[in-house]
Amino acid sequence: MSKWALVLTSVLSSLYLSNAYKILLVSPFPGKSHSILAEGVLNHLSRAGHEVTYVAAIVPDKPIKGVTVIDISDYVRMPTHLIDLKSIMDNTQRRDVLDILPSMMNLSRNVTNNVAVQTLLSDKTQQFDVVIAEWVFSDVYAGFSGVFNCPLIWFSPVEPHWMILQLVDEIPNPSYTVDILSGNVPPLTFSQRLMELAVQSIGKLIKMFYISGVHQEIYVKHFVPHIRNRGYPVPPFDELKYNASLVLSNSHVSMGIATRLPPNYIPIGGYHIDPVAKPLPKELQKIVDDAKYGFIYFSMGSNLRSKQFPTEVKQDLLNMFGELKQTVLWKFEEDLPNRPSNVHILKWAPQQSILAHEKCLLFITHGGLLSTTESIHFGVPTIGIPVFADQFVNVARSVKKGYAKKVDLSYTMAKDLKVAIQEMINDTRYMKKIKELSFIYHHRTVSPGQELVHWVEHVIKTGGARHLRTHAATTPWYQKVYLDLAIVLLIIIVAIKYLFGYMCFSNGKKVLANYKKKQN
Repeated sequence: MSKWALVLTSVLSSLYLSNAYKILLVSPFPGKSHSILAEGVLNHLSRAGHEVTYVAAIVPDKPIKGVTVIDISDYVRMPTHLIDLKSIMDNTQRRDVLDILPSMMNLSRNVTNNVAVQTLLSDKTQQFDVVIAEWVFSDVYAGFSGVFNCPLIWFSPVEPHWMILQLVDEIPNPSYTVDILSGNVPPLTFSQRLMELAVQSIGKLIKMFYISGVHQEIYVKHFVPHIRNRGYPVPPFDELKYNASLVLSNSHVSMGIATRLPPNYIPIGGYHIDPVAKPLPKELQKIVDDAKYGFIYFSMGSNLRSKQFPTEVKQDLLNMFGELKQTVLWKFEEDLPNRPSNVHILKWAPQQSILAHEKCLLFITHGGLLSTTESIHFGVPTIGIPVFADQFVNVARSVKKGYAKKVDLSYTMAKDLKVAIQEMINDTRYMKKIKELSFIYHHRTVSPGQELVHWVEHVIKTGGARHLRTHAATTPWYQKVYLDLAIVLLIIIVAIKYLFGYMCFSNGKKVLANYKKKQN
């Protein structure tokens, strides 16, 4: 190699390295869908040449270039009582925030209290340019940015909602925005507005009197000693959690609803989807290619288990699918005996590649946001069977947009599914609508993956992107409603009233004195 070639190589290498940043990704929720989203972040940042340390509840199957994994899988587990299909169908468990929150608080303790994370925090040689922390009902991971004294980016795996928006802006009005666990979709009726107001108000009280105390305890116990050990001043926890540079949100207006968002709320929904769908396995490729009347894909997602359906429900579903002329692909964890010839069981399903096939007519789904995103990306109408968390609002929005129908999780859902399937396959409106939304989804200035990398780098290069922060989060509530102005006006009115009264009284006394003087 010539001298000039060596010089050029050295210069190019130094330029590359100067744009390579050290990033900490904290995504510790032990759900497969969450790990898919986290790995999407890793893949895009890795391709951009950055070095990422990943606190992971589910370790990637294959090593990713430039990624160091902090494995905490032995410390965190998915709360199985939240996702047992039979228990949910029998109504033997709660499905509201009061059941979810204690599990999330325990998860936060287990994540921050384990040896691997504490070793990372105590290692003074570790330093990062930015922390990306997934928000799942917990603000406590803001503590990582305090230890490493760097900017914080929140990552939200769901559509915009008040709990995440309040961390970077202000709480949205519940008269036209709904809670993430709600099944309502704007425009809201009077009773729905009351319900959303009550949910938000109760949520604020729970956050104030329960969650904040738990987070403060975890912060003081597991983060503050490391901040002091590094010689940094210890910021109050509230200062850290509200000091995020921006939110990267797994959302897009084509999937949700138009929402008033601040400049530092960046929708990147769909970034986890491969630009080009991978080829199907040969056997599966032949099944779908030979589907004379097209095929239907049925999956309850990565966390729910179809084998937990009661035996009679499984048999009813098989009987119903057998009556259809379409081929049915059912993602199921074990084989089912006596299956109709048109029903095929997939223990593992390459979902994106299946939905990308031209003969895919319909997607029966639990309504998770990844499945919702992929259905719009590939233009496949859906039937939603929501089970927990944001699945209800995702399905409600899909129905409202006109490309989906909802079927309740019940012992009679096979009969309800058949009615929905026949209607959707025979009515072209559903396919037409999903194709319209798919165009909106794809019609962006840049891809969601490019958007993700751009904003992460922007935060680092601008030292925290303070220019994107509005004053909505820091303006006191009484100033927003002009209570101080109302008090000033009230004081002025009262002062004028008393002054006018005093003047009237003084003038009256003078008039009376003059009158008496004339009388004398």
